[in-house]
Amino acid sequence: MMSLFAGTLIIAMPENIQAQKRYQRRVVRNGHVYWVNTKKPSFYRRHRNRTNMAIGTGAGALIGGIVGGPKGALIGAGAGLGGSALYTYKLNKKKRIYRKVRRY
Repeated sequence: MMSLFAGTLIIAMPENIQAQKRYQRRVVRNGHVYWVNTKKPSFYRRHRNRTNMAIGTGAGALIGGIVGGPKGALIGAGAGLGGSALYTYKLNKKKRIYRKVRRY
C-alpha cells in the first residue's frame, strides 16, 4: 500500500518548482504583446479575506470557550466572525496600487 502511495506521489509532483512561484502576465505596450515573468503574491495576499475571517472566528471561539464553555464557544465564534467581517470588508479594505506607465 505504501509503495502505491509513494509511486503516485512521485507522479503527482510537479516537474519544475518555478511553476509554483512565478507566472506570466500579458503586457501590451504600443501594440506589441510582451509576456513578463511575475512573482506570485504571498498566500496571505491572495487569500486575505478568508484568512482574516478564519483567524477572527477561531479567536472568538477560543475566548468564548474559555469564558463560557461550549455554548460560549459558539457565541464567541459568531461574534468573532462578525467582527472579522467588519474589519475585513469595511474598516480595512484591500488597497490596490495602480501605477501609471510612462510611455515615451
